[in-house]
Amino acid sequence: MEGGIHKAESTEFRDLLYLTSKQPFILRLAFSAGIGGLLFGYDTGVISGALLYIRDDFSEVEKSTVLQETIVSMAVAGAIVGAGAGGWMNDRFGRRPSILIADLLFLAGSMVMCFAPSPAVIIAGRVLVGLGVGMASMTSPLYISEASPARIRGALVSTNGLLITAGQFLSYLINLAFTKVTGTWRWMLGVAGVPALVQFVLMLALPESPRWLYRKDRKAEAEEVMRRIYPPEEVDAEIEALRVSVEADMAQERSLGGAGGTLRKALGSAVVRRGLTAGVLCQVAQQLVGINTVMYYSPTIVQLAGFASNSTALALSLVTSGLNAAGSVVSMFFVDKAGRRRLMLLSLAGIVACLAMLSGVFFAVDTHSPDVSIAGTAALSPGANGTCPEYALAAAAGGEEWTCTQCLRAPSGCGFCADAADKLLPGACLAASDAARRACRAGGAAGRREWYARGCPSSFGWLALVALGAYIVSYSPGMGSVPWLINSEVYPLRFRGVCGGIAAVANWGSNLLVTQTFLSMTQELGTAGTFMLFCGVSAGLFILLFLVVPETKGLQFEEVEQMLGSKDYKPWKKFNPKA
Repeated sequence: MEGGIHKAESTEFRDLLYLTSKQPFILRLAFSAGIGGLLFGYDTGVISGALLYIRDDFSEVEKSTVLQETIVSMAVAGAIVGAGAGGWMNDRFGRRPSILIADLLFLAGSMVMCFAPSPAVIIAGRVLVGLGVGMASMTSPLYISEASPARIRGALVSTNGLLITAGQFLSYLINLAFTKVTGTWRWMLGVAGVPALVQFVLMLALPESPRWLYRKDRKAEAEEVMRRIYPPEEVDAEIEALRVSVEADMAQERSLGGAGGTLRKALGSAVVRRGLTAGVLCQVAQQLVGINTVMYYSPTIVQLAGFASNSTALALSLVTSGLNAAGSVVSMFFVDKAGRRRLMLLSLAGIVACLAMLSGVFFAVDTHSPDVSIAGTAALSPGANGTCPEYALAAAAGGEEWTCTQCLRAPSGCGFCADAADKLLPGACLAASDAARRACRAGGAAGRREWYARGCPSSFGWLALVALGAYIVSYSPGMGSVPWLINSEVYPLRFRGVCGGIAAVANWGSNLLVTQTFLSMTQELGTAGTFMLFCGVSAGLFILLFLVVPETKGLQFEEVEQMLGSKDYKPWKKFNPKA
């Protein structure tokens, strides 16, 4: 864990297999705590599919982009509060009780959403779930990190990232399983309570973090936990290293003016300021590259690319989620070998390229959308009320011909009914309503038509899926896992709870900004313009991360603190603790 006899400079994944085979309790502990990551991932993925069916059940949600964004983002708002409270609770009551409380909140929120009679109650349930997810998002990797041998700490904390992506993948499978069941979205959201209940039961049988116990002067309990984690020939040295590390932390805290890891005291330390700057920037960058536009709105993005069916959009989104899970496995193999900093920067470079590609593809989709047919529109809307109002005015005035893109961007809310023979031929522009959707899909002599309400029919849709998949492959191994690992390593123990809480709040605050504005941005800037904006932001973040985030690969906690406190500290230079 700290100090000790291990040399962690060349840690590889085989060390994880070797140590856990000798001490299986380590894997049990990491997996049980890591279910918090599964909860995090499941909530991220499940709402993306549930939202498609919530829109169908509640007309007010269908008509309001802001309401759709609110249903998604209120879990994020709850997570901000949960992460902030979690930082205090971690220091005051311990890591294990914080995880148990998070489970209860998540379970309660899942039940509220499952039986919600209105969008307002769904939003209330999302807030409860968010509180639990926010607490778990910072506590789970912290708990795993503090109970892990140093040479496999990176791989074990990465199991939390793996379970996040596994939760996302599981949520898409469950979404697909319930597409034909009465109550679709209620089942999707209600099933989320199962992993929370499982983790609650498992955590009851696990101990508290040994570092937290030792700091609270519960030394006998801490040593007992350490003996369950380390092989007999190593445990005495590790216990001594833990004692030295914690006592040094407490001595420095006393020199700062008293007990308690307050923010004011924390910011008075150069070590904490540098660590907090790196940790917060990593968390903010993780969100501002736009990942949760993909994870929360993946089926919607697929529809924007020209795939109209809800079930088709969910099935195609499953591919991106699967790639995300695969990327997390890659991270577990390489994060301790390649290094945190290098993996993160390579990941971000790939993200910039993929976002530029996505922007180009959606620009092509917009500029090559099918025309609107006057005759086709009239055939499907014999009454004046059936035609899109803005299109009716333009046609009556003899203005320029409309395209599907213009139809879908009409302020009153309109949909495009594609030609039955060829979806790329001119179609009808109708006022969006259940009647119009049914009339379109009813077809006629020419066959069944497809109704488009989000994006237009396009021959470029498959390119959008390729770019989306490449984006996930670039994101997951680096930006998906490394920020959480960095934040578990760069803070001194006495300030780890409060600093972790600040970083998690920064993560969720950035997440809230992205999720609450994405759909509105696609309306104002267009989908191409929105992804180009994310591309520019990601390029700027690459420069900032290069300048601010140090390499922590293979370093013990006290060596990380030594690096951050050195007078010639340069994040882009490799640190030698023996120098």
